[in-house]
Amino acid sequence: MTTPSLVPERFAGRVALVTGAASGIGRATALRLAAEGADVLAHDVAAAGLATLADEAKGLDGAVTTRAGDLSDPAECRAAVAACVAAHGRLDVLANVAGIARADHLAEVEEAAYRRMMAVNVDAPFFLCQAALPHLRESGGNVVNIASNAGLTGTAYTVVYSMTKGAVVQLTRSLAMELLKTPVRVNAIAPGMVSTALVHGFQMPADVDGDLVGRYMSPRPMATPDDIAALLAFVASDDGRNVHGAILSSDAGLTAG
Repeated sequence: MTTPSLVPERFAGRVALVTGAASGIGRATALRLAAEGADVLAHDVAAAGLATLADEAKGLDGAVTTRAGDLSDPAECRAAVAACVAAHGRLDVLANVAGIARADHLAEVEEAAYRRMMAVNVDAPFFLCQAALPHLRESGGNVVNIASNAGLTGTAYTVVYSMTKGAVVQLTRSLAMELLKTPVRVNAIAPGMVSTALVHGFQMPADVDGDLVGRYMSPRPMATPDDIAALLAFVASDDGRNVHGAILSSDAGLTAG
């Protein structure tokens, strides 16, 4: 499988904040944007993964700085945006990639797990957008949220995860409408299965009904993180200037019918 081609200097002079950057889609996005010239603040809760990313990013056109923190805390969301602007002087792209997932029977969902998923998947993008918006207004920048096919269709055994991604879809659409008369753009990408550690480590309850799970499995190959990063780079760049309020599916046809 080939890696989508880079567009050199497409983000020259631009600054991006990428969450969930220690692995998976976030890592691929941080490297992609930096390779195309962006200065990137890469954020994640996993400090070791960020250190590896920083090493990988050496020699790219854009600089990559890192910050470790827990975005379930709204104060960290605000601090991450402030750190990005302090380090790089501006903010052009907010890529809300960080997220967690798990599967359970509804009756077995523990309150702590519910609260954690809501905090990471819903609260964090909201508070990051809130903190970033003044800077994005100044730069004419944009937000790209990572939603999911699970936010567009019902998915058995992932009720809480689907709820969070549905909220990301509506955050995207509603904020896009609120900002319709400004230069700021807000979009989301809704991936299906992507070959990441999160997906490969995902476990269903032992007694699931396979017929229900099979309804949201595609016979086509999984996407790679680079596939999603390439789409995100397009949307966040001037090439995507006419894309606003869109939920872009990249799911091997899962939500086509």
